[in-house]
Amino acid sequence: MKSKSAPLLGFTLVELIIVVAIVGILAAVAIPSFTSAIRSSRLTSTANQLVTALNYTRNEAIKRGQIVVAAKTGSEWENGWQVFIDVDRSSNANKNTFNDDGDGNLCESGEDCVLRVYEAIPANFTLRSNSFTDYIHYKPTGDSNTQGSFAICDNNDDNNIPEPRTSRLVVIGPTGRVGQGRDSDNDGIPEKSDLASELSSCTNP
Repeated sequence: MKSKSAPLLGFTLVELIIVVAIVGILAAVAIPSFTSAIRSSRLTSTANQLVTALNYTRNEAIKRGQIVVAAKTGSEWENGWQVFIDVDRSSNANKNTFNDDGDGNLCESGEDCVLRVYEAIPANFTLRSNSFTDYIHYKPTGDSNTQGSFAICDNNDDNNIPEPRTSRLVVIGPTGRVGQGRDSDNDGIPEKSDLASELSSCTNP
């Protein structure tokens, strides 16, 4: 008696080529969308972090009845910043600048006192301001030293121009309150605080 041979299982060459082609098409569509979603999430997270930091600075000034400063710790805001009580305002040079004697003992009498330190934001992101070049300070009344805005951009192409869904605008109003710029026309680029024009530069909002 002849035994029946089991049918061969698997893909033919043509079927395998079709499967590979389909996988390639799906990957080409999905990967850019996934990457864009991750970058958008990081941008939103960075904007929220800045808003939280500025609100914290304002609230601490009101609570403590002292001037509290948020100042960049590197050459640009994207390199990080810190929040401190500006105790030593004995001269113009000391105002809005962190000062202590460097002995390792923090928050000694008469010295500025660091409350929080914020690390650098994601690589290729820029964080610049039109009014707060080096610092923003809040008074016990809750007012800031001036009003203005911060632009946060995913500047991956290094052209310093806001593009749809690659930028956020954080606005400090005349009373020191913090908010985010609106996108009323839904084109993915936030409007400035006067709503008369859109953010047009990542380095000079």
